[in-house]
Amino acid sequence: MEGAYNIVIAGHGSRDPQGVAEFESFMSLLKNRAGDMRVDYGYLEFCEPTIDQAVHESIASGTKKLVMVPALLTAATHAKNDMPAELVALRQKYPDVEIAFGSAMDLHPLLLKLCQERIVEAEAQSVHIVNRADTCLVVVGRGTSDSDANSEISKLSRMLEEGMGFGTSFVCYSGTAKPLIANGLKAAAKLGYARILVLPYFLFDGILIKRIYDAVDDLANRHPEIEVLKAKYLGVHPYVADVFLERAQEGAEGRAHMNCSLCKYRVQIVGFESQLGQPQQGHHFAVKAGGEQSKSDGAPIKSARRCAPYVPHPIEAQSFEVIKHGRDWSKFEPELVPVLQRIVHTTGDFNAADEIFFSPGVVDIGFNALLRCRQIVTDVTMVESGLKRALLSELGISTWCGVHDRETHLMSENFGITRSAAGIRRAWQIFGNNAVIAIGDAPTAITETIRLVREQSWRPQLVIGLPVGFIGTQESKNELRRCMQIPRITNEGTRGGSPWAATVLNALMIMALNKVAASEPV
Repeated sequence: MEGAYNIVIAGHGSRDPQGVAEFESFMSLLKNRAGDMRVDYGYLEFCEPTIDQAVHESIASGTKKLVMVPALLTAATHAKNDMPAELVALRQKYPDVEIAFGSAMDLHPLLLKLCQERIVEAEAQSVHIVNRADTCLVVVGRGTSDSDANSEISKLSRMLEEGMGFGTSFVCYSGTAKPLIANGLKAAAKLGYARILVLPYFLFDGILIKRIYDAVDDLANRHPEIEVLKAKYLGVHPYVADVFLERAQEGAEGRAHMNCSLCKYRVQIVGFESQLGQPQQGHHFAVKAGGEQSKSDGAPIKSARRCAPYVPHPIEAQSFEVIKHGRDWSKFEPELVPVLQRIVHTTGDFNAADEIFFSPGVVDIGFNALLRCRQIVTDVTMVESGLKRALLSELGISTWCGVHDRETHLMSENFGITRSAAGIRRAWQIFGNNAVIAIGDAPTAITETIRLVREQSWRPQLVIGLPVGFIGTQESKNELRRCMQIPRITNEGTRGGSPWAATVLNALMIMALNKVAASEPV
């Protein structure tokens, strides 16, 4: 792409009006520094204009060339999947316009200089003079599911520690990655330094910044013997604007690059093998319609759209009418009936409903857990295959099955357990308590789940145990039924299988979707 071009800044968006106002203030600065170059902006979610609206406005000005630049500090899922997915759709929509993509900001020298400024400003707030060798620098990153992006925060921390002479540095994250901010600050306080200085590596204000500063205040209250200082995030600054303009220029000249050598979508990375070659498909809800919230000036901005309630296929609806009148359902508690009817629909057997065991309140617990954790773990891929893709997408729920992963095989061989059991053990290590477990094939997966619950105090949100078979199957399900520490759904006898487990999940997801559709915008 040569010659003149327009720039579209692709922001993430925020639920915090102050964060939105600060981003818009920054855009005014950026436009001033861009000179005669046209600059538009849009948001991935929560706010308007959306990215596609911003691109439309830019193209309407008459340009035939534009560069989309992500307003992101590191290249994680948003930069690698969500925004490129938007880009692909936009190129199809505007085939006569050349649209390029700039890279994320990464650890640009100007951003390191700005971090240095923020640190010195924070030190100047104190009435005490403390040697940096007696100071622990805590750098707080956003935290993502991309280990490559998370490692950039560790790199930044190390560069500032060595470059500015801190006694040590510590890294924590506001979400997704570990340690989280509260745990990270707690650990930093144990290192014995006279001062802790906390630097949030964030672009703008928002809900997460406020949570970080609240956690810092809490640390200061709990440890009056330690001086705790808060540095400002990057914010509205000419250095940030200049980095955006440089990234736009790189994109225009075809020089934009990402660290593809460690990208989990392009090479097999330890722990993320299943994401190799994953399609670049955005997982965020588009901001096209829905509820409103207010900007800082009182003007409305759109939040994410409402979900539509579940609409069954006409044949499915007819089948459920037959099932509804095919037996007496009055002996079952009302909240259990939708799950039981789906099992009958899957098995073609009205008597299957009599075999199912539900722990108290488990249906309500289950669909609320799906909305809260948005993570399903299965023992085999057949359970994953039976889940309704549209429901998973609409609710933003991820699935994980580690039975075929290399690490699972290694664990199985070295610990002398089945691959299904090893997959469950890895799920405990990876997701902790924040997952719904669905077992449709392997009794050993149930046995391992119960062992971890009893010996390691594992508390998954829900365990669905419905394997089929004759060896150890009844025994494992009977043991699960007696495992009162966790919410659980299982059945009697040898029947079951992956379709049963997937059916229960589908029923819970339908309930969750209908609950969301009847409530506020998600």
